[in-house]
Amino acid sequence: MPKEKKHIVLLTSEFPPLPGGIGNHAYNLGEYLQQSGYKVSVIADQRDTKENEVKFDSKLQSKVYRVALKRSRYLMYLKRIWLCFKLSRSADYLICSGKFPLWIGAILKPIISSKTIAVIHGTEVNFSNLKLKRSINYSLNRFDKIIAVSSYTKSLVKDLKNKNITVIPNGFSVSKLEDKYCDNLELVGHPKLLTVGNVTERKGQANVIKHLPTLKKKYPDIQYHCVGFKTQVDACIDLAKSLNVLEHVTFHGHVTHQQLNSFYENTDICVMLSETTKTGDVEGFGIALIEANHYGVPTIGAIGCGIEDAVSNGKSGLLVDGHDSKAFLGALTTILENKLTFEKEAKSWSVFHHWQYIIKRYIDFIDS
Repeated sequence: MPKEKKHIVLLTSEFPPLPGGIGNHAYNLGEYLQQSGYKVSVIADQRDTKENEVKFDSKLQSKVYRVALKRSRYLMYLKRIWLCFKLSRSADYLICSGKFPLWIGAILKPIISSKTIAVIHGTEVNFSNLKLKRSINYSLNRFDKIIAVSSYTKSLVKDLKNKNITVIPNGFSVSKLEDKYCDNLELVGHPKLLTVGNVTERKGQANVIKHLPTLKKKYPDIQYHCVGFKTQVDACIDLAKSLNVLEHVTFHGHVTHQQLNSFYENTDICVMLSETTKTGDVEGFGIALIEANHYGVPTIGAIGCGIEDAVSNGKSGLLVDGHDSKAFLGALTTILENKLTFEKEAKSWSVFHHWQYIIKRYIDFIDS
């Protein structure tokens, strides 16, 4: 008689097809756990049109339960709690990823038999509001185990009583990056810098723009390419105009992952100078840097956030103070003058972050 599969319920605050770091992580975690012999049920809120999500979910190996979008968020919260209770009361594990899932996992802990595991990314454990911070810490202390996506994220919860915490970095799917875009993409500029992510204060596009007056003195043809939703693009445009560097910046907006692969293939250096905001919004890892490494693209990342775990400093790229133009220029020059060495090390570094290897670390920790 075949052994019954262990059942994992994955409650997440984000899930594709719309982009998002937590959603991308949950998608890969669910699919690779399913491929590894578990039965996986994913609970996620509706974020896109029902038609798009049904089409996306139909191609997955895991089973996805969507909480329908309603005017009343309160009704969605109740639906999410009930669905999570219904599925997880007889499951082997409940994995919670994202802010509200952490609270729900703590609420349900006393009334379900599942072992509970929290996955923490960064912002959801770094509230500036003291009451919210205490509520998240209280919730995390009720979980059986905690997985942090970076050493920096783990440091944000160093005062927890719950010490059953491990660090497992974010991974990326090689198959997704091998899905090529048919059209040839030609990016202007030399050197070409690229940042992938929602244009916001946290992602740090403004920090790169502030360096451009210094950079263009040595590299007059430099071009900074930004890929991602144009959430705060007006502020960045105004900044670029004030510094007289607007002609050196291109905002491409949101692109498909096939198009994104073409951007990686046609850029010189991938940059992420992320910023911790006043509200506590923080970069937990920076998977786009690892994806760029897969193509042999070196990276420059900011110190003082989760990006430190995404860059093998001196090998796959360099870490700098995100506000230091002189340091950034030095890093840029060092990479360009030693590009072949950095390209080779970048590819090697990316291999350690393939989901086929990352998932083994999850399974070892889950079943330990």
